[in-house]
Amino acid sequence: MLLCSDETGALTEYLVNSVYSSMDGQDLLWLGNHEAVCFNIEKKSNAHQEIWSRLQLLKIDMVVQKKENHFKSILLADMDSTMIEQECIDELADMYGVGSEVKKITTRAMNGELGFQDALRERVALLAECPDTLIEQVLRQRITFRPGGKTLVSTMKANGAYTALVSGGFTAFSIPVGENLGFDEQHANLLVEENRVFTGQVADPILGKNEKVNRLKRLAEDRGLSEKDILAVGDGANDLGILEIAGMGVAMHAKPIVAEKCDIVINHCGLTSLLYLQGYRKEDFVGIKKTLSNIS
Repeated sequence: MLLCSDETGALTEYLVNSVYSSMDGQDLLWLGNHEAVCFNIEKKSNAHQEIWSRLQLLKIDMVVQKKENHFKSILLADMDSTMIEQECIDELADMYGVGSEVKKITTRAMNGELGFQDALRERVALLAECPDTLIEQVLRQRITFRPGGKTLVSTMKANGAYTALVSGGFTAFSIPVGENLGFDEQHANLLVEENRVFTGQVADPILGKNEKVNRLKRLAEDRGLSEKDILAVGDGANDLGILEIAGMGVAMHAKPIVAEKCDIVINHCGLTSLLYLQGYRKEDFVGIKKTLSNIS
């Protein structure tokens, strides 16, 4: 499958036909004009990596999946740098004046160089005496949604899927973000506060890599489904567990350590690419017509 943000205009018929021919493709099918096209191939070849690299320069994502039913019944999504485009703790710390110190720790943790729990406690300790009123300012001034998130959630829910936002961040952010995007449930860590001031502590138990995996398994068990029925999406080392065991694990604008371990990597497109990966067509998207009418 070839995927591209429609505003780039890079996914032309000429380019698609060129790639299709180079890969000995069969059964070409457009899912979204200038956004998504899929076709069958017999097997991957040594030329595929070179084709992928060239397409990356054009900001086109290429994904090779097994030919099977890809529609999923559960969406489990990370929040920071996945459903939204920032790391909330970095933005909060920056607004509080300790941004550079916290960002260094965040980068090491997301790259797998530092244990998540230790990194989280170190970062939260730097937020001691930070007023909780800064949360609202960060949400209003710093946080932006990754394009396509609400359409992804709405479309999957309209087709019977259950959606869960599971974050290693904080409930102060995940609750409003989850409600805005329409998730059925959300889970994250709790910042301890007293008299509307953060103490520099995070409540136990900490929601990290292992707890994300446990949440995934419980979501499947509670609905009589298997892990194969789950679409998981994330970007950091903390997400590797869910990305590896879900039926479809998508590394979304991910850190290098994550991208190199995942079969499905989206570096350029928004979150509606996850609908195309399942086989949805553009006309199946819920809310897209309303969005377009609002623009016009």
